[in-house]
Amino acid sequence: MGTLCYNFAKYALVAVSLVFLIIAITVIALASWMLTDKTFLVSIAQEGNNYDAGLYMLLTAGILMFIVAFLGCCGALKHSRCSLIIFFVVILVIIVAQIAFAGWLYTHGDRLDGLLRSSVINTVKKEYGDVESRTQIMDAIQSGLECCGATGPADWAGSKYASKDPSLPISLTVSNDANNVFKVPESCCRNIGTVACNEGRNMKVAGVTNDSIFSEGCTQKLVDTLKGQTYHVMITAILILIVEILGLILALICCCEGGASDRYKA
Repeated sequence: MGTLCYNFAKYALVAVSLVFLIIAITVIALASWMLTDKTFLVSIAQEGNNYDAGLYMLLTAGILMFIVAFLGCCGALKHSRCSLIIFFVVILVIIVAQIAFAGWLYTHGDRLDGLLRSSVINTVKKEYGDVESRTQIMDAIQSGLECCGATGPADWAGSKYASKDPSLPISLTVSNDANNVFKVPESCCRNIGTVACNEGRNMKVAGVTNDSIFSEGCTQKLVDTLKGQTYHVMITAILILIVEILGLILALICCCEGGASDRYKA
């Protein structure tokens, strides 16, 4: 009975390790892609250095998971108690870290929400047109979410992008003059490249938004989009946690039963 239980646990642990391997490869590929593709939407919510640091941590976690998967397979197939113990300890550390990170996200949710909002406004007012990566991000957000500006097209009035546009008939100043003209990016257009788009991009302060331009702001849409993915992220995290706990139990069984089997053979 002990041998049957051990064999079942051994091959089940191999299967769990293969799941870890798939997760590790996915995380490594995702982190590598996000490091090379600066237009990834979530980066708008982070300062450049912090964003890159977070991605390197994610990449490190993926590599660590890959090593864990290797240890699990070797420990189960080669009856290596040392590999199984290391596998158990590392998985336990990963679970504790995940729970701690989830608690941190829960307690700092409002702060992250505020950071996201301020980052979008800062990109619109100061970085668009000057910082290439943020320009690409904002264009992707406006086109993808069908929005314009942080709270609306009027946010582009007084921005660096609008004030230095040489095609404007007058230079924009901070005033309530309804004749002041500013320009919104092409990504604010419903149909990019059309005559209506080119005409609608030239707007007046306190004027009516042309039908060819998205009238809704991006901040709330972006927040709603990210929050809408929370459910899927939670389900995925819970499933991964279940697999990790299962791996702990199987590693413990293999370690104990394997040691017992060795004593019986002796």
